[in-house]
Amino acid sequence: MSNLHMRSLSRLAFDTLLHFKPNSIHHIKQLHAHLITNAVSSPPLLAKLIHHYCAFSSPHYAYTFFIHLRSPNLFLFNTLIKCLPPSSSILVFADWVSREALVFDDFTYIFALGACARSPSLWEGRQIHARILKQGVWSNVLVQTTAIHFYANNNDVALARLVFDEMRKRSSVTWNAMITGYCSQRGKVVCYARDALVLFRAMLVDACGVKPTDTTMVCVLSAASQLGVLETGVGVHGYIEKTVLAPANDVFVGTGLVDMYSKCGCLGSALCIFWGMKERNVLTWTAMITGLARHGRGKEALELLDEMVAYGVKPNAVTFTSLFSACCHAGLVEEGLQLFHSMRSKFGVTPGIQHYGCIVDLLGRAGHLKEAYDFVRGMPVEPDAILWRSLLSACKVHRDVVMGEEVGKLLLQLQPQQSFADLVAASEDFIALSNVYASAERWEDVETVREAMKVKGIETKPGCSSVQTSG
Repeated sequence: MSNLHMRSLSRLAFDTLLHFKPNSIHHIKQLHAHLITNAVSSPPLLAKLIHHYCAFSSPHYAYTFFIHLRSPNLFLFNTLIKCLPPSSSILVFADWVSREALVFDDFTYIFALGACARSPSLWEGRQIHARILKQGVWSNVLVQTTAIHFYANNNDVALARLVFDEMRKRSSVTWNAMITGYCSQRGKVVCYARDALVLFRAMLVDACGVKPTDTTMVCVLSAASQLGVLETGVGVHGYIEKTVLAPANDVFVGTGLVDMYSKCGCLGSALCIFWGMKERNVLTWTAMITGLARHGRGKEALELLDEMVAYGVKPNAVTFTSLFSACCHAGLVEEGLQLFHSMRSKFGVTPGIQHYGCIVDLLGRAGHLKEAYDFVRGMPVEPDAILWRSLLSACKVHRDVVMGEEVGKLLLQLQPQQSFADLVAASEDFIALSNVYASAERWEDVETVREAMKVKGIETKPGCSSVQTSG
């Protein structure tokens, strides 16, 4: 076969694969066979093949194809670890570190650290970080930014901030990664949200002159909404209007404002922004429904669902969670049950454990404890601890000691306590059962529960609150 024929065939294969949209793994294998038969070895073509295999959840084929190449190619290896599922990507990277057959570049470490960020892999990511320092590629801003993203996603925000502070040069993506890292933390939410706002102020006066982007403002709005301080949120809104863009033209910034005003108690402002937006996606509608639910306006939330469907936007699982919450706060039992039974048939959304929990909460709040208990026993999925806690709380409110005792004992036996988080959850369960006994003045049983806590070394979780003062 002539070189000219080979080049034309390679070009034909490239054009075919570039525009190829397979609908099955069988189609990808056919194209793979075509490339082998015609001895096509163009790296961009082979990278596209790896991408297709991974997109169809066939990482084994992608890796098998790679290891059977005549010689390892760094570009294809980077494509492989970028496209593989995070856990597989980390294992493949570790395997090729031990082989020492490739000299990794900046992109290799960016994709490997990115995989550790998407998967809870703090130890593996630290090893990659150490290797980056040894290889001398740490000066790359993208590598450092990915490290910030990795540490923040693995709940080590202190190390993420250390990396951030040591950077000599930062891009807007770097600032966004650190601010997002603060906003995504769980546990000490108020503290980290405040840190995110302080960091945003530092960004505005930074000597490098990096300007906030729409992504920055969405993160900052998330921090303001977590704090629930209206004055802060209004200040951020004013900055957006003056310097970034009009919220009505950006669906994500507009959604952030709707969420912020709802959580800060300004439902009127949230509704005004919502109806003034030129584009509203499912997140926007869900944020507005959630805001109505928070303020006990359940009927309006259900009416908004009809508006949402009329606009051609399909509700998702989170939307239904917010709708059920609205029904709970407004006491709309019949409406909530009707919505639950129609969510699969009418909207094509399969109920998840969180939706079953909402129905238990709805029935429990209304005092229908037996119906709630029967509903749990008839569920097609295994009830979790959160669901049982919801029912136990309802038993306490409605002083049903018999059912409360049964549910409380079942909850204590549900999972063994091992980690600190398990001990914290167990303390809440013990206290809830103790409170059920106390509401019925069964003080001996209260003492028994407290003694059991002492024996197991379980302590009550301390509470905290945030107070805003003038000045």
